Amino acid sequence: MRYFVVIGGLVVILGGLASLKYSQIHKLIAFGRAAAAAGPPPEVVGTAGATQETWEDRLFSVGTVATSRGVTVSSEMAGSVQAIRFESGQRVRQGQVLVELDRGVELAQLGSLQAREQLARTTLDRSRALFAGKAVPKAQLENDESMLRGSTADVASLKAQIERKVVRAPFAGRLGIRMVNVGQYLTPGTPITELESDEQNYVDFTLPQQEVDRLKLGMQVRINEGSAAAHGEATIAAIQPVVDPMARSGRVRAALGKSETKDGLTPGMFVNVAVVLPEKRKVVVIPATGLVHASYGDSVFIVEERKDAQGYPVKTPDGKPTLAARQQFVKPGEARGDFVEIREGVIPGQQVVSEGAFKLRNGAPVTVNNSVDLKPQLHPTPANH
Repeated sequence: MRYFVVIGGLVVILGGLASLKYSQIHKLIAFGRAAAAAGPPPEVVGTAGATQETWEDRLFSVGTVATSRGVTVSSEMAGSVQAIRFESGQRVRQGQVLVELDRGVELAQLGSLQAREQLARTTLDRSRALFAGKAVPKAQLENDESMLRGSTADVASLKAQIERKVVRAPFAGRLGIRMVNVGQYLTPGTPITELESDEQNYVDFTLPQQEVDRLKLGMQVRINEGSAAAHGEATIAAIQPVVDPMARSGRVRAALGKSETKDGLTPGMFVNVAVVLPEKRKVVVIPATGLVHASYGDSVFIVEERKDAQGYPVKTPDGKPTLAARQQFVKPGEARGDFVEIREGVIPGQQVVSEGAFKLRNGAPVTVNNSVDLKPQLHPTPANH
């Protein structure tokens, strides 16, 4: 009898356990079906509205800052450096002495020639007095005059050679790094230093041949616009009348103002150039962070109300609408600052995912959280640059 009681108790316990396990499995299956019907959990994203703005039409290029006058200072004569009268980076005036070469031999020769000149002048004065008294023939007077002219010419020639052994600044400006030392022997053409004028600088750049006809003298040119590097404005000063037959492009020169030259746009610098055209156009723009680049094309994710297969809005249990991200392929245009132009695919007013677009797929449910406002700007100036 006791065996039957024990067996019965075991059967009851096993039945209870089986019933409990069946209930748990049933709940898990129901939860899985509900989760499958609800889909994946929504992704948290930030959004921004596509807006319509008026942008200036511009032509872009790269250029080089060039000086109005710049030379490599060198010596015309051979000789040893006797004295250096400048320091690297010094500002100099026109005609200021930079380097003096050894002129000892030439100065000694000059003394001898000057003595001969003085003797020729004294002899000529004596001949003139004697010729007036008809004591010497006219041929003697003409010979003495010729001797004086020859001696004077020799003195002037040697003085010119001595002067050429003194290197002077051909114009006012700033010197570069000194490349010679005292005692160094220089041959004609040996570089001494660089000299750049303080006058107005220029920016030289090229544009495609089909764009050159749109340019006019006096047009505004922006240098390094929106960049943390040295920037400024210029105006078109010259347009090359002949197109380069190899590159099929035209060369343009823009004149920088004095302030831009002093603010760091020095000769030799590489700069970005934007020529401002008189035409303006309306564009649809979004934050550049909302544009997704891929090998099969560029796209954005537009946030819309989520709908079921029959086209009815899908709502939460408390009746609120749910949102989904629809992938829209677009044709992007020009980028300016933190914005990018969208030429096709987006209309003004549509909400575009600007934060978190990289983790979305077409139709993915989303939750919008715009608590972090990135504030995109057309001309950003990051503080960490």
